[in-house]
Amino acid sequence: MIHLKRVALEIKTVGLYDLILQDVLKIADKKRVSEDEILEIIKENPNILEDYKQLNVEYNLSNIHLKDIDSDKVSSEYKDEVEEINKNLAKLREIEKYTLDFEQSATLVIIFSLEFFVLFSVQYFIVLLDLKEWQWWIYGLFASSVLFAWLYAQKQKKIYAKNSALYEKIYAKTLEKITKLEEDGVIDKSQLIITECEEHV
Repeated sequence: MIHLKRVALEIKTVGLYDLILQDVLKIADKKRVSEDEILEIIKENPNILEDYKQLNVEYNLSNIHLKDIDSDKVSSEYKDEVEEINKNLAKLREIEKYTLDFEQSATLVIIFSLEFFVLFSVQYFIVLLDLKEWQWWIYGLFASSVLFAWLYAQKQKKIYAKNSALYEKIYAKTLEKITKLEEDGVIDKSQLIITECEEHV
């Protein structure tokens, strides 16, 4: 459900993807590349597409380059199927953030940021406020906050894994349904493709 021509165009023209473009230029061993050359490089180097997808998820941009299907434009026998596809597309957009590797997620960054804040606060209380007689209690509080942060991170990691697996399952099922509807002549997938991201325009 990702539109590779859009990927190539965005890598070439949108500043957000400059680092990916640098990788593409290095692979091509050129100073400039065309969109067709980028498409070839993506086919030969799947990691380029993965970098693109990951960057999108990090910036809350969707990798689902399809619009919802207009159920009013299909015959009544396909309406339920179209509604299910639209529902699945909405769910995919909702849980897409969980496809990001947890170790590189904003959730983990926030947890560590809070822990650093707690650590500096501990040092502040002990050193600047001259609370040396309370230091073991304060360090104990810090240690318990580290344990809490670790437990919370483990819980979030499980949520990421569960939703990532769910994403893959729904993605495969939805793609199969869309392909079947296109084969049956009910829809034209090319009419559903979102060719540019509104956030980049």
